[in-house]
Amino acid sequence: MGVLAAAGWGALAAFSLVVGAWLAYQPRPVPPTRVGMVMGFGSGALLAAIAYELVPTGFHQDVLLFSAFGLGAVVFFFADALVAGRRTMGAASAERSLVIGTLLDGVPESMVLGIGVAMGGEVAVAFLVAVFVSNLPESIGATAAMREHGHTRAQTYRMWWLIVAVSALAAAIGFLLYHVVPRADGGYVEAFAAGAVLTMLADSMIPEAYRQGGKATGLLAVLGFAVAGALSALQ
Repeated sequence: MGVLAAAGWGALAAFSLVVGAWLAYQPRPVPPTRVGMVMGFGSGALLAAIAYELVPTGFHQDVLLFSAFGLGAVVFFFADALVAGRRTMGAASAERSLVIGTLLDGVPESMVLGIGVAMGGEVAVAFLVAVFVSNLPESIGATAAMREHGHTRAQTYRMWWLIVAVSALAAAIGFLLYHVVPRADGGYVEAFAAGAVLTMLADSMIPEAYRQGGKATGLLAVLGFAVAGALSALQ
């Protein structure tokens, strides 16, 4: 039953990808400035989630945990560089890269949600909210790009629903990993995910939020951090 709950939370967090696609198909699309502002809020929320939910206390004193944190950053960096290179290979490769890039962000996040359920039977609300919000602008932008390349609405929605299913599976795997990773609190997987998500924020999400949202992005990032931090403290 627990593994199904984990899968459900993973699917819920990724469902905002479908919501973002729906917003992108509205007669009056969401202005880029608002997309950037939402992205800024989501960036701050994810930073708080990393600080309060993912990074184990005293992790810098554990060589293996610290190594997992660094490994997550390195893996994301090189995988993202590979995806970025494929974007120059034509429309078909660019669209595959959008899918791979979304999975690159979403799989570690979903695994963390699953680990959280396995640890205490409850989902980390702050992290769930952060992931849900941060997915919205990513989906809006990617859906707009797919429309420009001639994808039908059905094709676009099918892709996002597939990613929702993969995210649910990743959350279930995270739940199961809790029982096999040689650390009772799942700290290795969480530290790996923290490194990957933090690298994603610094390399792409925060710069893109500022590019689209302008100077207000900083204030919204602080607001997102405060909201996610408060949710973490209240849980």
